[in-house]
Amino acid sequence: MKNIVLGLCAVAVATSFCDTAVFAAESKKRVVVWSECTAPANLYPNDINGAVADALKTVKGWEVITANLDQPDQGISDELLKSTDVLVWWGHKKHGKVDDGLVKRIVKRVKEDGMGFVSLHSAHYAKPFKAVLLEIAKPGDEEMQKRVGSWGAYKCDSAVKVIVKDADHPICKGVEKCFDLGDTERYGEKFIVPEPEAVPFECEYRFPDGHTEKARQGLCWTVGKGKVFYFQTGHETCKHYYEKNVQQILRNGVKWAMPKK
Repeated sequence: MKNIVLGLCAVAVATSFCDTAVFAAESKKRVVVWSECTAPANLYPNDINGAVADALKTVKGWEVITANLDQPDQGISDELLKSTDVLVWWGHKKHGKVDDGLVKRIVKRVKEDGMGFVSLHSAHYAKPFKAVLLEIAKPGDEEMQKRVGSWGAYKCDSAVKVIVKDADHPICKGVEKCFDLGDTERYGEKFIVPEPEAVPFECEYRFPDGHTEKARQGLCWTVGKGKVFYFQTGHETCKHYYEKNVQQILRNGVKWAMPKK
C-alpha cells in the first residue's frame, strides 16, 4: 500500500512539473527574425538575421527564431506565423521572390491579430512592409499607392549620426542621445509612407565637403491591432547591427511592437 501511495505522489509531482514546463514554454514571447541571405559572409557570417537575433536573445522571456527565404515555406510556415508575436524583417535584393500569399497572411496577422512588425533598412521596399502600410494609406493617394516605401535617394556618399528625437518614447530607452555609425548608405527624404504616429529617431548625414542633411531614422505606426516600427540604419556592407545602441533600439523596438496578452 505504501508503494502505491508513493507511486501516485511521484506521478502527481511529475505531472505538475510537466504542466509548469509547458506553461513556461507557452508564456515565452516568440520573435521571428527573417532575412534573405544576401549579406556578405565576411561581415555577417550568420547573415543579418543571425546578428539581429543575437542582440534579441539577451532579453529574458523571449524565444528568438531565425528564418530565411531559402527555407521551406520561405522560412515562415502558417503554424510559425500564427505563433509569432513580433516579426522582424530584413530584405534587399530579393523582395520580388517573397510569395504574395505569405504577404497577405502577414498583413492579416498584424491588422487582425496584433502581431508586431519591425522593418529594417532596405526592407522599406519589402512586400510585407509596403502591404501593411497601404492598409492605413489615405484613399485616392496615387503616389502612395504606386511608390509606398520609396526614399528620395539611395547613395553611399556620407557618414551618419543617429539622434534621439523623442527621449520619452519607449524605443529610445537606454539609447545614447546621439551616436555615430560612420560611413553608410544614405536614404534621403522624402520617404513615401503614411504619416507616422511617432518619429523617435532622426539622423544627420555628413558629406566629405562638410555639409549635412537630415532624415527620419525611426518611424512608428499602428495598423489595426498591430504595431509597426521601421529603423533605417543597417546597410549590409556596414557592421551597424553589432553596435550597442543599434542593438538596444532593436530590443526596444521589438518590445514596443509586442502585443499585449
